[in-house]
Amino acid sequence: MEDYSKLKAIAGRLRRHIINMVAAANSGHPGGSLSAAEIITALYFKLMNVDVAQPRWPERDIFVLSKGHATPVYYAALAERGFFSPEELTSFRAVNSRLQGHPDREKTPGVDMTTGSLGQGLSAANGMALGAKLDGQHQRWIYVLLGDGELQEGQVWEAAMTAAHYALDNVIAFVDWNGLQIDGEVSRVMNVACIKDKFAAFNWHVQEINGHDFGEIFAAVERAKEAKGRPSVIIARTIKGKGVSFMENQAGWHGKAPGQEQALQALKELEVE
Repeated sequence: MEDYSKLKAIAGRLRRHIINMVAAANSGHPGGSLSAAEIITALYFKLMNVDVAQPRWPERDIFVLSKGHATPVYYAALAERGFFSPEELTSFRAVNSRLQGHPDREKTPGVDMTTGSLGQGLSAANGMALGAKLDGQHQRWIYVLLGDGELQEGQVWEAAMTAAHYALDNVIAFVDWNGLQIDGEVSRVMNVACIKDKFAAFNWHVQEINGHDFGEIFAAVERAKEAKGRPSVIIARTIKGKGVSFMENQAGWHGKAPGQEQALQALKELEVE
């Protein structure tokens, strides 16, 4: 069995960065950032071919954070990967900072797509994937991370149809399926189930995994890369607020910053991970 201890340690550091960033800014989205830590770690520290010295390297793999509010985990990964200093994370959401509440490809090194309006990321990923194919860059992979609540947006399904129509087998989408959005349970706000059946009906290669298990993440990506002629989606079951006891499975922590004592408690719990 492969040892994922180093990756687990990185995911732990990302979670601690998330708490520190959101607490310092007194603003941000901790819940859905904490739930995506393993997925983002797997991408930036194992799967993606990137060059920190050349953030716009033409042959790099691409990542699109469609759930653009989850920048705390995204910026934490970019900093740990070396695109900029981790010290800059303290400027999160500050006026004139490069690290705004939603990612901006014109400001932040390593960001491939400006996002924020939910539902648009998969369409952008499709364009990049089609462009790579037209340029003959068949070795490039375009990854996109969607939120489960985001699947309520109609544009996601237009993009799903488009990706299948153009046989964009270089698109690998993750759905961070933690079951909660800002207004509560996704199933109560606007039920998107059954996600697997919906993507399958659009002729996607579909898998469902534990989104906190590195072994399952890597195995799913390998299978996705072997699915020729159609795009792939990996539905990752996760826990919102993962790693912090009082945040786990609580919709109230979707977009709320912890106070000083809460942040200290969260950091203490995350040191044990």
